[in-house]
Amino acid sequence: MELIQHILRGVHNHQEMFYIVILMIFLGIEVIGRVPSVLHTPLMSGANAIHGVVIIGAIIVMGSAQSDNYIALILGFLAVILGTLNVVGGFVVTDRMLEMFKKKK
Repeated sequence: MELIQHILRGVHNHQEMFYIVILMIFLGIEVIGRVPSVLHTPLMSGANAIHGVVIIGAIIVMGSAQSDNYIALILGFLAVILGTLNVVGGFVVTDRMLEMFKKKK
């Protein structure tokens, strides 16, 4: 019960940030929804490559976390793994798209 109260206090203290995140989600959905399907794959592969910033942030979080803060360490580790997969996937998709435009022998 004390954990729930602690979480609710944190949500109440950072209420403005939650509103901003929710508005960013709706704005992102609107922007992405209006992109033609022909441009969607090249834009997403480039955006996935930018995900390297998340990897750097996760490494910083893990490096500055205390050794007994398992939540920060686990979330940082997951962010590094998922960010790396996203970056590699972005480059793979871009490479496959570029292969489509090469002349066949």
